[in-house]
Amino acid sequence: MIEIKRLKPTIVSNRLPIKIESDETGRHVIPGTGGLVTALAPVLRDHQGIWIGWPGAPIDQELKYLLRTESRRFGFELRMVDLTPEEIAGFYRGFANEALWPLFHDLLDRCNFDVSDWREYQSANRKFALAVKNDSPRDNFIWIHDYHLILTGHYLRELGTTDTAFFLHIPFPPKDIFIKLPWRRQIMEGFLAYKLIGFQTERDRRNFISCLRYLLPEARISHHRKFPFICYKGQTTRLGAFPISIDFRGFYNLSRSREVAEAAWFFHERFPNQKIMVGVDRLDYTKGIPRRLLAFENCLVRYPELRRKITLVQLVVPSRTEVPEYQAMKKRIDELVGRINGRFTEQGWAPIHYIFGTLSRVELFGVYRASEIALITPLKDGMNLVAKEYCAACIDDRGTLILSEFAGAAEELKNGALIVNPYDIEEVADAIKAAFDMPFDEQKRRLALMRATVSKYHIFRWVEQFLDSFKFDNETAELPGH
Repeated sequence: MIEIKRLKPTIVSNRLPIKIESDETGRHVIPGTGGLVTALAPVLRDHQGIWIGWPGAPIDQELKYLLRTESRRFGFELRMVDLTPEEIAGFYRGFANEALWPLFHDLLDRCNFDVSDWREYQSANRKFALAVKNDSPRDNFIWIHDYHLILTGHYLRELGTTDTAFFLHIPFPPKDIFIKLPWRRQIMEGFLAYKLIGFQTERDRRNFISCLRYLLPEARISHHRKFPFICYKGQTTRLGAFPISIDFRGFYNLSRSREVAEAAWFFHERFPNQKIMVGVDRLDYTKGIPRRLLAFENCLVRYPELRRKITLVQLVVPSRTEVPEYQAMKKRIDELVGRINGRFTEQGWAPIHYIFGTLSRVELFGVYRASEIALITPLKDGMNLVAKEYCAACIDDRGTLILSEFAGAAEELKNGALIVNPYDIEEVADAIKAAFDMPFDEQKRRLALMRATVSKYHIFRWVEQFLDSFKFDNETAELPGH
């Protein structure tokens, strides 16, 4: 086990953990608020770390100055990778989000396998590797994140840097899906450039090994200290499952705050004498929002006694709104909400309260606290942290989680959640009815099981386990029979 206290990390991701906003006074750099930033920022501050990524905007002297200023405020270095418009179009919008994203979510009909996008993906990954080589101290531990940068470790090895690890935040698909990718072998060999690969779930790790056996039969698989090891072309790669989590204590304390209590009370007053059911999703076809709305409609048809007694608060956070496919998806959601509300609305009650936009952290947790049911039904998800946030927010032990079996979180929360197949509209409708009728004692029992898991396996433990699992020494010498 490595000593974390002497670890000097370099984090590499497609985007830096910042947002760039403009107003009448100029451009401003706003710190990111995601779980990954929350977890890794203390590690980077404590160990003089570096975060490398694309800033999300063209790089000029003003932005360089802003980043230098923000680095002092963050307590760690922010280093930028400059992407050309062609790379943004081909690498990011093209190959990453039109080939890998739908492929890894088992949605083959949405994949666009374009050879020019593949070339831009390679070019951008090579550029990230050069940035790491130039901006990261030689003895730093290099931790690369997510599907945008699978090949970065390969190019780093070509440049002589081998102490690298990778974490895949999205699912890894089954073999019969993955092998449809024209560049499947190159992507698989790209993975094997890392010393450690982290997946969200055991299922993802099993899928990866299945693909490996099919595509690279010459690779040798060994098991040692509960980890599979892959030996390929002189490189040894360890495969681990590390389910990502949330800052449970921070979210729990936030939920107990006066501000969140007031926000929750606002929602209770807005929907009096009703059970609030919440759905929170980014606008994306993997989230299954249209099928969820159809399931709620089915529930109201088959269980008319729930009318006027339940309201679905559906928050959809804008994403990639410039893409025609996402515009069409939003139009479909808008039309479904309008049709269902038009069908069932009565004086003083509409079944769906639809929000297309973003809420502040306080407002979001106010909705969580006010909701007695959470309806989280993605068609496929690497983890889904909304499910875990909801568990942290239910501080009065009242709340029921309905969760897709195809969300990574289902593996950890299955003992407390109502697990459903999001493609089965009637099953989801029945789960809504069961959640509505669930006695308080049963809600409390189920929540206790889920909260125990989320509070124990929090985001800081996730970081510690991943870093602990990385070895700087030569693991090959320890492999049995090697």
